[in-house]
Amino acid sequence: MSEFSKIDAWLEKNLDASIKELSTLVAQPSISAQNLGLKECAELVASMLRKRGFDAEVMPSEGAPVVMAERKGKVDKTLLFYNHYDVQPAEPLELWETPPFEPSLREGKLYGRGVSDDKGHIVSRLHALDALLAVDNELPCNIKFIIEGEEETASVHLHDFIKNNMDRLKADACIWEFGGVDHRGVPMQFLGLRGICYVELSVTALGTDVHSGLGGSILPNAAWRLIWALNSLKGPDERIRIPGFYDGIVPPSARDRELMDALPDVAEEYKTRYGAKEFIKGLKGGTDLKMEEVFTPTCTVCGLTSGYQGPGSKTVQPAFASAKVDFRLVPGQNPEDILKKLRVHLDAEGFKDVKIDYLGGEPAARTDPDDPFIKLVVDMAEEVYEMPMEIVPMIGGSGPSYPFVHDLKLPVATAGLGHPDTRAHAPNENILVSLYLKHAMHMARVLKEFAK
Repeated sequence: MSEFSKIDAWLEKNLDASIKELSTLVAQPSISAQNLGLKECAELVASMLRKRGFDAEVMPSEGAPVVMAERKGKVDKTLLFYNHYDVQPAEPLELWETPPFEPSLREGKLYGRGVSDDKGHIVSRLHALDALLAVDNELPCNIKFIIEGEEETASVHLHDFIKNNMDRLKADACIWEFGGVDHRGVPMQFLGLRGICYVELSVTALGTDVHSGLGGSILPNAAWRLIWALNSLKGPDERIRIPGFYDGIVPPSARDRELMDALPDVAEEYKTRYGAKEFIKGLKGGTDLKMEEVFTPTCTVCGLTSGYQGPGSKTVQPAFASAKVDFRLVPGQNPEDILKKLRVHLDAEGFKDVKIDYLGGEPAARTDPDDPFIKLVVDMAEEVYEMPMEIVPMIGGSGPSYPFVHDLKLPVATAGLGHPDTRAHAPNENILVSLYLKHAMHMARVLKEFAK
């Protein structure tokens, strides 16, 4: 019989109550992009922590409030949990089967905006703490939480907040806000995040839109100016043309490739999931595809806006055009440096009229795959999931992990309840209740083992 039998039994017995608590949290809107419900949600999260005996405080930042909490445990080792309470906008509302802020439980899934990203992770971890307190009457080690409200809007104030609260955030290791299983049901350990530099490029060519028959041959067109500027950033060979863009990049190691070799080929699964007929750069699959996916920086046009795009025709020459562009960065690149190089490049190419608005960014950050804490988290997953956790050295997405790794100097492990059809950021976001329970079981084991 496992030493965790009593804890697992308690978690299963009290699962419905925990899902009910999660539903209460999901029902509180907290949309950072719209500055909606953030203070109210922060207070709700703090009250949930206080109910567990935590010293919890809602602290101001330059943006949304940050919840910080701490409770002492049996041994003087400290595990820090990073989470966020803000969620993405729920639109388009008409595509939700049930209202996004009215959680609905059906066929083993709980639906609602933020139920996976990231409120389910918060409450599942609290569920694990409840079980440890119920069975052992104490926490095995010191626990700290930092739960922010701007992760969905690039965590623009988190780095400064951490720098101003270094002493309060001292810990020995960190559990990150997300994690989950892949399309095979295998739990995954993601050891790093790419960085990002997100900008909006815009051109104002005229004081007003003009009849295209009048202005088409004599007046500047904002849309064409922006297209030409964007065309200067990257060639058909997918190579980014900004001088110095690739300078200083830290190449992946032999260990990185070894870990990628051990992961399954994702080519056919990606083609099916995304409806793609082929990959760019002549990529076919295998390790080369997996390496290219995360260890190569990108320049992505995320959106274009100009002129008339409604039904029918409108012969107009647009005065204004804008584009949202993100650069995903790899180790060795810095968003502020990329921003400067972008400005120099556009000026040199004759596009001084293209305005750059910096919407946020952060460098890439990674944890050593052979760090003892990573081994602990990986090992503790096997009993719960009945299979080993697979290690991914870095993923293509971005997040505010840099200050945790480089300022607080913590090993950062991922673990969570996500699954491939969780639909985070999309209508009908959901979690599998079975994975919610497994994540709580996993966290209980991690905490007990960490304290030894």
